[in-house]
Amino acid sequence: QVQLVESGGGLVQPGGSLRLSCAASGFIFSSYAMNWYRQAPGKEREWVAGITNNGGSTNYADSVKGRFTISRDNAKRTVYLQMNSLKPDDTAVYYCKAGQLRSWGRGTQVTVSS
Repeated sequence: QVQLVESGGGLVQPGGSLRLSCAASGFIFSSYAMNWYRQAPGKEREWVAGITNNGGSTNYADSVKGRFTISRDNAKRTVYLQMNSLKPDDTAVYYCKAGQLRSWGRGTQVTVSS
């Protein structure tokens, strides 16, 4: 079955950086676009960034554009989210998702605080 395992979250000061990873299994990874979402306390889950199946095109939410970079390694079946210049508003649980597949991982907590 589809499995998505996010990692790399943690506590970081404003202005700091983190690199999230999402290891995928149970489907043909190279056939699917991959996306990162996040959910802050008391808020709905929101889309953050997406990358096409071959990595040739990426898109970002306005709130993270210029600060976050999504990438993937199809050989490793892993998608990444490099997050720089982090702000307290970036505090959330971050999830990855494969295209239109329904499965979600457990997410990884990112907390930006001094």
